[in-house]
Amino acid sequence: MSETDPHRRRPQAFRVPGEGETHEAATDPMIDRAPRSPRAIATIEALEFEPDEAIDDDLKNLPATAAPRRRRFSFAKIALAALGTLISLGIGLWVDALVRDLFSRSDWLGWAALSVAGLLLFAVLGIVAREILGLMRLSAVEKDRRASEAAFHANSREEANRAVARLDAIVSSRPETAAGRARLRDLRDEVIDGADLIRIAERDVLGPLDAQALALVLATAKRTSVVTAVSPRAIVDVSYVLFESVKLIRRMSELYGARPGTLGLIRLTRDVVAHLAVTGSIAIGDDLVAQLLGHGVAAKVSARLGEGIVNGLLTARIGIAAMDLCRPFPFMTRERPKLRDVLSELTSFASRQGRKV
Repeated sequence: MSETDPHRRRPQAFRVPGEGETHEAATDPMIDRAPRSPRAIATIEALEFEPDEAIDDDLKNLPATAAPRRRRFSFAKIALAALGTLISLGIGLWVDALVRDLFSRSDWLGWAALSVAGLLLFAVLGIVAREILGLMRLSAVEKDRRASEAAFHANSREEANRAVARLDAIVSSRPETAAGRARLRDLRDEVIDGADLIRIAERDVLGPLDAQALALVLATAKRTSVVTAVSPRAIVDVSYVLFESVKLIRRMSELYGARPGTLGLIRLTRDVVAHLAVTGSIAIGDDLVAQLLGHGVAAKVSARLGEGIVNGLLTARIGIAAMDLCRPFPFMTRERPKLRDVLSELTSFASRQGRKV
């Protein structure tokens, strides 16, 4: 049948009557009907999303540290322990033979060697004690994080008092917190709700430390962006980023009162990497590139400075993750630092550097 056939019926729209609706009401277009409210979503505001805040909202629901893995039997650990024991026995026998040989030559040489060996043993014991104390401080910070979060959600005054007391002991060496700790001690007996006590402690005690931590992250990110922008080789970029990242993690832990030793720093660095892997924050993907283009970095700075900004942002992500782990209280009432703030500072800094070049 041809498309121009006059006997062919044209398509028409019609309405299927629902329950309790007559055929006339369904077909009469003059009858006013109330607009149907959305079925799945009650308010249209629920459809409004903020892409920049999506990662930060997800981070609030994630634990600060990954769940500890179950320890398994490992032949490598047994081999390392046996090797360490043999090396220690060998060093002990060598020192014993040296002292005996010096005693056979002269008594004063033997006593001098024995005194030096005693000093060596004392120093080794001091190093071991310092590492153990550093690990204990890290464990105390992690314990206080979990206790404060539980007290805040349970609104328990007793648990909040214990968490605040541990916070006072952890940051007592920081002079920036003296005024806040004194104010908190004055208000501790007057505050009834545990959540309010946690809120006051986070604002007055950790507030000055948070400002210093953010300034530390910004300074490290700027320094990394400049150095990696002028470095001639990629291996130099990677090495410097690793150096600044480890240095930033140590300084962040010292700022919040953890003060880890070498073993504690290794453990904290591993936890930071695990935290980045869990939250997905180590990947700078298309969203970050879109932010860079949105800020007009490509038109303001050179390609090398743009690469430096990316390296600085990676360092800033590591610093923010270290801030999450080293902070005695998690971010419950205060806003967590965002990478967007660091990006704006780096963009302005790179633009100024580009005009100087």
